[in-house]
Amino acid sequence: MSSKQPVRLGATQETMLVPLFARAVENRRKRPILVDAKAAEMVATIEWDFQRFNQRRRTMACVLRSAMYDEWIAEYLRRNPAGTVVEIGAGLNTRFERLDNGTVHWFDLDLPDVVDLRRKFFRDSERRTTLSGSVLDAGWVEAVRQSPAPYFFVAEAVFVYLPEDDVRAALAQIAGNFPGANVALDTAGVRAIVGGNKDHERRKIAARFAWACDDPKEIEHWNSGLRLMESRSLTDVSGELRSRLSFYERATFRAFARYAPKAARLYLLNLFTVAPA
Repeated sequence: MSSKQPVRLGATQETMLVPLFARAVENRRKRPILVDAKAAEMVATIEWDFQRFNQRRRTMACVLRSAMYDEWIAEYLRRNPAGTVVEIGAGLNTRFERLDNGTVHWFDLDLPDVVDLRRKFFRDSERRTTLSGSVLDAGWVEAVRQSPAPYFFVAEAVFVYLPEDDVRAALAQIAGNFPGANVALDTAGVRAIVGGNKDHERRKIAARFAWACDDPKEIEHWNSGLRLMESRSLTDVSGELRSRLSFYERATFRAFARYAPKAARLYLLNLFTVAPA
């Protein structure tokens, strides 16, 4: 009889288990991109068919994405050690454990079914709060506003699953309430969305990507006050992270960036700033 816990999550929420598994796999490597023993502990207790995603290319991409977002947040915390970070769609991420500097204020926001699962593994503290709800709700805003500015919002693999109107509404709410904040999010072009949905279907994942964005600069024209500061593809890896890749992976990235630059930029990590009040 299995001692593992079955999970009951909505279709989109279920996708959070893929990066969780990726971090657990990565943690077993001799020189991991991210060290995350807690991810391995969680995977060991959850009943789900993780092996559908047990491919080095897939797990490496998930972990590399997380590590690249970590770099942006770590840089923000060097400048603002007592500021506030809000992780939208936190899932079972351990970003707070990876980046806690002893003074940051942190909010993990996710839907109620995810929060129910998350509370089995994480506890709130004086500087860390779990918020149950949708990023489209207004209820979480006041709780975050009570925390010290400046603010950094990170939405890793979240907005690509929402219709564009919902993405616009979510970003407008953030920009309207948190002038001067940083917002990090990923965008996927039409070809990436089509290919990703076919892959989800093959692997029996019910969720589908919804928002296609070929150029993140388009978001500046939504009149929400966001300005694009930086965009990085998964081939734009810093020296520290690049050193943790294998020789084959580094060579593959160089070739991809050189010979297929447009394809390399179909999926981007983007850092925005909100105009000051």
